[in-house]
Amino acid sequence: MAPFQYIDRPSPFNTKNGKTLPIFAITPAHIETGTIDPIALDWAKKAGFKAESGALLMVPTADGHLGGALFGLGKNPSDAPFLTGKLARALPAGDWHIETAPLTANRLALGYGLGSYRFERYKASASEAPTLLIPSDADATDIKRQLAGVFLARDLINTPTNDMGPEALEDVFRALGEHYKAKVSVITGDDLLKENFPLIHTVGRASAQAPRLLELTWGKKGHKRVTLVGKGVCFDTGGLDIKPAASMLLMKKDMGGAANVMGLALMIMDAKLKVDLRVLLPVVENSISANAFRPGDIYKSRKGLTVQIDNTDAEGRLILADALAYADEAEADLIVDMATLTGAARVALGPDLPPFFTDDEDLAHDLTEASLTVDDPMWRMPLYMGYDKDVSARIADLTNAPAGGMAGSITAALFLKRFVTRNKHWAHFDIYGWAQAERPHSPVGGEAQAIRALYHHLRKAAA
Repeated sequence: MAPFQYIDRPSPFNTKNGKTLPIFAITPAHIETGTIDPIALDWAKKAGFKAESGALLMVPTADGHLGGALFGLGKNPSDAPFLTGKLARALPAGDWHIETAPLTANRLALGYGLGSYRFERYKASASEAPTLLIPSDADATDIKRQLAGVFLARDLINTPTNDMGPEALEDVFRALGEHYKAKVSVITGDDLLKENFPLIHTVGRASAQAPRLLELTWGKKGHKRVTLVGKGVCFDTGGLDIKPAASMLLMKKDMGGAANVMGLALMIMDAKLKVDLRVLLPVVENSISANAFRPGDIYKSRKGLTVQIDNTDAEGRLILADALAYADEAEADLIVDMATLTGAARVALGPDLPPFFTDDEDLAHDLTEASLTVDDPMWRMPLYMGYDKDVSARIADLTNAPAGGMAGSITAALFLKRFVTRNKHWAHFDIYGWAQAERPHSPVGGEAQAIRALYHHLRKAAA
C-alpha cells in the first residue's frame, strides 16, 4: 500500500534504469585530480566550472545533444546534507540518475525528494519536473514514507483557510485514519462542553465552523504507548486582541502543529512501528463575533485549573491545555505536543531551529541524537522553574499571557507543564512551521519540523 497523500502528485523518482541521463555530483577535488568522466572533465574545464556548492552545468554529448550534468557539492558536502534537493528544481525535465557522488544513497535520494516539493493546487497548470532514479542501495520505501509525511505537513499548512478550516482538517484526518485502518472519533461544538473540554470550546466558539477535538488510535496494546498532540488553530485573527494586518498574513499556518503531528503519525503507521499510537488534535478557528471570549474572562479547564484570559491572542496554549490534560489521564511512555506557539521562540532561535522543552534528561539526549543523525534541527530550551511564578494569576490559578513579555517561550511551556502531571515522559515543541527563504530541500512555504527526528527516535525505541 502506497503512503497516504492529501494532494495527488507525480513521484519525483523513476524506475528507468539504463535509460536515464547521468549526474556527476562532485567536489572541487574531483576536477583538480581529474577523477570524473573525461568528457565531463574536459567540458568542466572549458566552462570554468569549479564545483561550487549548488552549481549546475549541463554537459553535451560529442554530437551536441544533452549528455548529462555536473553538480557542485562544494569543498565540504557534509555542510549541506540535502544539497541534492536543488537538482529537483534546477534540472530540465527528463529522467536522471546519479553517476557519482560522495554521499550516502539515502541522504542523496531524500534530499532530492524533499527539494522536489511543489504546491501547485491553485495553479492553472502544473510544471513538468525531472525525475531521479533512486540508487539501488537506498531504502526507497522508507524514503517515500518520510517524503509523504513531510509533504502532508507542508500541504496542510500551505492550503489557505477557506479550504483548510476545521471541517476540512477533520476530513483529511479521517482520510488518514481510514487509509491506515485507524479508529477515529470527533467531539464537535457544544458536545465539547458536555465532554469537559471547555477551553477548546471557548477559543473556537466564535467561528462559523464549530471547534472540535479529533482523536485517532492505532496499533496494538502492549506496544510502546505514544500520544501526539498538535495545535490546530486553522486561522488566528488574535480574537478581540486582534492582530495587525501584517501579522495575519501567515496565520493559515497556525495549525502547523496539527499538520506536523499528522505527518509524523503517517510515518509511524506506514512503517507499522510497534507503537500503541494516540493522536489528539484540538481544532478551532480563533475568530471575532458577539460570543468571542474576552480579555479578563476566567474559565475552568478540563483539569480543573482556572485560567484568566489576559490576551485572546494567546489561544494556542488554551486548547492544548485541555488536550494535554486528556492525554495525561492515560498512562503513556511518551507524550509529544507540537505547536506554532510563540513569537518568542522565533526571537530566540529563528524560524529554522525549533526549540523543544522537557525535564526528561534521557529523552532530551535521545531526541538531540536523533536530530543530529538525520539532520533535522532542533534545540533544547530550559523548563526553568524560576519563571513558573509568572504563569500564576491574581484571581485565578493561571494566566494565559504573563505580564512583561520576557521568556515567552519558556513561560508558555511552563503553562503547558501544569497540565501534564501524571506522565513523566513529555516533550513540547514550539515550531514555526514555515520556511521563510528557499533552501535546497524546501521552497518558501509550509514546513515540517522535527518530525523526521521524532520518527527516527520512535523507530529506534520501538524496534
